[in-house]
Amino acid sequence: MNNQSLDSVVYQFIEDAGNATKSLGMGRVLGQIFAYLYFSQDPISLADMQDTLGISKGSASMGVRQLEKWGAVKKVWVKGDRKDYYIANDWFGRILKNAVMDTLSEKMESYASSLGSAEKSLDDLADGNGREKFIRDRLKHLGDFHDRVRGLVKNPLVKALFK
Repeated sequence: MNNQSLDSVVYQFIEDAGNATKSLGMGRVLGQIFAYLYFSQDPISLADMQDTLGISKGSASMGVRQLEKWGAVKKVWVKGDRKDYYIANDWFGRILKNAVMDTLSEKMESYASSLGSAEKSLDDLADGNGREKFIRDRLKHLGDFHDRVRGLVKNPLVKALFK
């Protein structure tokens, strides 16, 4: 297999990884950056990511920071160069755990904020009619569900499952 064929296989995987992370609500660029680094033998700079993936410097920088937070990539030093270079980690279980837990935590916090805002708005508009009670009951039900999911995420057994 020649280099051009290898490049097309890698490019397709980069596109597929971008589509996968996009479908999970994590952003297309995260999957593309990780796949590009994963299939690169040498450390890659942000400028190289920009050029190869056709993304902005801001997208490359934010994507790499998020991937670093999850333990998916790490910064490495390249002798004789002052730029930041990155390589991919292959700890798939840990990366998946970190990404899922981080994303779920962010979503849960956003959801809690929305519930709080809805309850406050309802308090400000309270008029005691049947519809208000119905909406309060629904909000309480959502809040209870939110609390159960939050408890599940923090459960030691669930954490151990993702180690």
